[in-house]
Order: sequence, then structure tokens, then C-alpha cells
Amino acid sequence: MRIVARNYRTRTGAAEVDLVAMDGSTLVFVEVKSRATSEFGAPDRAIDDAKRRKVLYGAIDFLHRCPQRPAGGIRFDVVSIVAGERPEIVHFRNAFRAEEQALGGRNGNAR
Repeated sequence: MRIVARNYRTRTGAAEVDLVAMDGSTLVFVEVKSRATSEFGAPDRAIDDAKRRKVLYGAIDFLHRCPQRPAGGIRFDVVSIVAGERPEIVHFRNAFRAEEQALGGRNGNAR
């Protein structure tokens, strides 16, 4: 993937997307969560519906400012990082869908 934006914020500051990347012709909005240990669970478990909606709002804002639509559509990914003694990085592709967040539901693909 090619990173096109880091810590993208809406003009109002109401939402932020950690990474925006191109994966081929697909525009990917990525939420990154990290923890020092997994003592209290995997970092991706801290991404609740409210946070997913904020990522969605950030994505909508980004797309409104984008001069052209991505040919391959969009995708929402999550990267979970545990930076313990043996660091663990897990990339969840298609962690959630925009339609589900707009309707307030969960996808279940995050784990």
C-alpha cells in the first residue's frame, strides 16, 4: 500500500483517520490501535462503534475533498499493534463497512 495521508483530520476536527492509503486502485482508511501489552485485551477491541463512525466521517470528508473517486472503491482496515517483548502487528482488511456504521451495526470481521 502507498500512504497518501497520515493523521487526516476533518476541517472541524470532529474526526481523524490515522492512515489513508492506496492499495492498487482501492482507497483504504486505516485505524491504528496500539498497546504496550495485551494484558487488557487486543488493541483492536478498543475500537467501538463510536470510533468507527468517526473514521467513517473522516473518510466522507476526505472523499469530498478528493478530486476524483477511487476506481477500486474504498475499504476500512484496522491495524492492531502490541509492542511487548515480542511485538505483534495484525492487519485486519475490511474490518468494517461504511453501511454498517451508518446504520449503527457491527460487521464482525475484525476478529
